[in-house]
Amino acid sequence: MSAGGAFGGSRGLQPRAPEKGVFPLDHFGECKQVSQDYLACLKYNTGDASKCRDLSKLYLQCRMDRCSYNKTLLLQLLLRTVNLALTFAQLP
Repeated sequence: MSAGGAFGGSRGLQPRAPEKGVFPLDHFGECKQVSQDYLACLKYNTGDASKCRDLSKLYLQCRMDRCSYNKTLLLQLLLRTVNLALTFAQLP
């Protein structure tokens, strides 16, 4: 296999911009403290994200307040979560 073939290097594939709704990076570290608090919470709770849900919400709100997310994305995420919960609730 040629170098870079697995990643499109030798095939000439052109990179394209991310689609709407893709997680944007926090290049300026505007929400770094909340992110670090969340990661510390995960470590303390051995990866149980349900115990860190409030910090997760704070991080998402921080990102939205700084225009990294738009409110439409938050609504889409919440609707998907509700739809998944309803689907699993209906399983036998």
